[in-house]
Formats: sequence, structure tokens, C-alpha cells
Amino acid sequence: MDGRAARAARTRAAIVDALLSLLEEGDLQPTANRIAERAGISLRLIYHHFGDLESLFRDAATRQAGRLAALADPVDPDQPLDDRITQFCASRARVLEWMTPVRRASLLQEPFSEELTRAKIAYMRAGDSSVRELFRPELAALGPADRAEVEAALCAVASWSTWDTLRTSGHDEAASLAAVVRTFRALLGADGG
Repeated sequence: MDGRAARAARTRAAIVDALLSLLEEGDLQPTANRIAERAGISLRLIYHHFGDLESLFRDAATRQAGRLAALADPVDPDQPLDDRITQFCASRARVLEWMTPVRRASLLQEPFSEELTRAKIAYMRAGDSSVRELFRPELAALGPADRAEVEAALCAVASWSTWDTLRTSGHDEAASLAAVVRTFRALLGADGG
């Protein structure tokens, strides 16, 4: 990469980092001026590197997806069911809690942004896939109708929407995690009942 291309890549990265850090701090709709100030660049450079919001959102969604993937702890699928449930739910809770500020900001823009809508769908599909893969033996033991219902319920319980509902209804992180774990155990027959 030549010097000019390297500088351009660093500037684009600084703009995306600035946007994400402002969102994480609770600025749900940061202005281009605030993003430029945080990135330490001129306002003009934002428009030079990102001709429209969609291209900025695309880069930010890609960066956020990488950060989320790095934050999630892999769970050994060969462990006993209760260990998989506990470890999966703890990892998912940590990721969901961390992504909440950016997710809330995205909700404001999604109705107007194909890029953010695509990113949300991709995240949800990846999350649902991880649930299906980790709990494949338990799901495979169910009949087709029950499997579809339990899988849908597990994916819903593991979603950001459920986490946000628990957290905004007054439950702290520990209580929210306990509710998710209990629901997973009940759905997968690990609750002893």
C-alpha cells in the first residue's frame, strides 16, 4: 500500500472509530462535526472518504461485527448441556450488554438505511446459527414441530431485543443473565422438571 492509500485507510478507520466511540458514549445521533472533531480531522474529509451515510454505516457495521466476534467466547460443543447453556448465555449477555449503545443508535437509523438493516439481519442470522449449532443434539432429538418452536424460542431469548427488555425493565445484568439461563434450561429440558 502506498503512502496515500495508507493515509486514506487510516483516516477512514479514524472516522469509523470516532462514530462508534460517540455511539458507545450515548450520543445516539452524532453530527458530522462531532465525528470529525473526535477523529481529529476536518469536516471536509468525512465527505471526501464517505460520500454518503450508507457507506459510513457499511464500514461501521463491518467494524462492529468484527468487534462483536472478537468479544464472544467460543463454547466447546462437547461439554455437558448445562455447561454449554451457562457458558453460551454468559458470553451472549456480555456481547449484548456491550453492543447496546450502538444497537440503540442503529434502531433510530434502520428505517432509513438499507446498510443498517442488512447488518442487523446478518447479525441476527449469525446469532441464530450459533444457537442451532451449539444445541444441535438437543434440537435433533425433538420432533419437527417441537424443534421449530424450541429453536425459535431459543433464538428469541438469546436476542438483543430480549436482553434490552430485561435490562430496561429494571433487571441488572446478573438478574437478566439468570432469566436467560433459566429459560434456556427450561426450553432444552435441563431444568430438572
